[in-house]
Amino acid sequence: MIALLFILIASAGLMGIINRTRAWLSGRQGIRFDQHLRNVHLLLRKGAVYSTTSGFLFRLAPLVYLAAIATATLFVPLGDYPGLFHFEGDVVVFAYLLALSRFLLILGALDTGSSFEGMGASREALYGALVEPAMFLIFGTLALMTGYTSFSSIFLALRAGSVETIVVTLLLGYVTIKLIQIEGGRMPLDDPRTHLELTMIHEVMILDYSGFDLALIHIGSWLKMGMLATLAGGIIASTIPYKGMTVAVIFLLVVFIGGYIGLAESFRARNRMNKNAAYILTTVSMGLFAFLLVYIMTLNIILE
Repeated sequence: MIALLFILIASAGLMGIINRTRAWLSGRQGIRFDQHLRNVHLLLRKGAVYSTTSGFLFRLAPLVYLAAIATATLFVPLGDYPGLFHFEGDVVVFAYLLALSRFLLILGALDTGSSFEGMGASREALYGALVEPAMFLIFGTLALMTGYTSFSSIFLALRAGSVETIVVTLLLGYVTIKLIQIEGGRMPLDDPRTHLELTMIHEVMILDYSGFDLALIHIGSWLKMGMLATLAGGIIASTIPYKGMTVAVIFLLVVFIGGYIGLAESFRARNRMNKNAAYILTTVSMGLFAFLLVYIMTLNIILE
């Protein structure tokens, strides 16, 4: 329950940190820290408008999108505090729940009958197929380091003692932070502040949504960023020898991640669309390097 409460707080606060960081770096007063929460509160009180060309998938997608991400959140631990649900192999269930949420959002975009939203859906499908190997490499590396396939067991056993394991752990944390940017449609892949541009990916898929449905999608996106930031913080915090400080360290790391994303969106331009695949594959390569390094270390131990 502690892990779930932390993720909910992180999900609500992460966007505020990003928005305030962007405003501070650009010399603007900016919006209120909780303005995104106020906007969603307003959307929850509004009805949804549906196009005559859309079908039941368009209406079903926001609900399943949020439900899949919320269910995945229940598996994420907070350092030594286990997730609400945990069992061997839950890392695989976690990955496929995120894939399910992406799949339903793509179907909802295609169900509008709009070629513009279909363009964004095709890009999302491509980038999802490219980024999922990075996610499985992270989970596979953690499983190889600890011998467990459950998040809660992994983080209980994850202790970075040697220099090699510390380097691998920090690299995995960095790759997870990159996943937050990719999964959340942030810079440099996409710019969530733009509308009606040919470079759009995530925003174009939800242009037809309004009211209550749009609020569900926003909440799901925040939950995804919050739980991935908590995972990244937990991985990096495992290098700290004082386990009593784990929660405080993860909290500081989540704040740092929000500031880092805001910094990247302030000073880095979007990639050209044909450069995004190479950018994602670079992230996958870093995950593969960490996996191979741990595999070689494990093989040496077995041979000795």
